[in-house]
Amino acid sequence: MKVFGLVGWSGSGKTTLIKSLIPEITGRGFTVSTMKHTHHKFDIDKPGKDSYEHRQAGATEVMVVSDRRWALMHETRDEPIPSMEELITKIGPVDLLLIEGFKSHAHIKMEVFRPSLGKEMRSLEDDSVVAIASDEDVLNANRPVLDLNNVPAVADFILDQSGLKKT
Repeated sequence: MKVFGLVGWSGSGKTTLIKSLIPEITGRGFTVSTMKHTHHKFDIDKPGKDSYEHRQAGATEVMVVSDRRWALMHETRDEPIPSMEELITKIGPVDLLLIEGFKSHAHIKMEVFRPSLGKEMRSLEDDSVVAIASDEDVLNANRPVLDLNNVPAVADFILDQSGLKKT
């Protein structure tokens, strides 16, 4: 499984780009999964639901299954967050795993950068960033700059960097 990441400041368009890349890449015959890191406390379950009650009662893992999907929730409680490598082993095999976030990890990634946000470019300090996707001119870019709105070109770059042959 090939791994490629997208990083950038909040509001830069990472999620929007991934949502566009998935049909572009799957339309070329590749299977794609995603993994997103969030800094916020989140819960996909709701109080009052059986699965929520199972977790609250102390279950380490709860799997919810329907005829359309299944989800496995794992409570870390006081355990440290597993490494990215360990989390990847929990994902079923696909051609490409797109990762949103995990900016400190050394996997290859693209920075989604919008100068209009008034933030500094992260890639200046991170050699694992191999390109920048932006909808504006990027000054002092020391990496290839791709048009954020040209999803086929961004997909081409990701597939090339990941060693996946385009179809």
